[in-house]
Amino acid sequence: MAEQGPMTEAMYYILLSLLKPSHGYGMMQRIRELSGGRLIMGPGTLYGVLSRMNKEGLIVPAGEEGRRKNYAITEDGKAALLSEYQRLKSMVSDGAILEEDGL
Repeated sequence: MAEQGPMTEAMYYILLSLLKPSHGYGMMQRIRELSGGRLIMGPGTLYGVLSRMNKEGLIVPAGEEGRRKNYAITEDGKAALLSEYQRLKSMVSDGAILEEDGL
């Protein structure tokens, strides 16, 4: 897997949603659920990011249900997701100084 910089929010939530293989509409629903309704991803964003992540080896097609194409996260995708999760946790931990300073 090539070294990757910080993920976009869309990439992060798509990979999170694909911890259970799904099709596009299912991913959009799962992302809304995972984000508590904060993130509503449209099909244009979703399919553009899916194409990019497929090329990068983070996800793979995983069969079809009628006209719906399913996708699954790869081992490289899981590693990238975990790395991003750790990065975000570190940022939140580092930012705790804001609460200490009463902001």
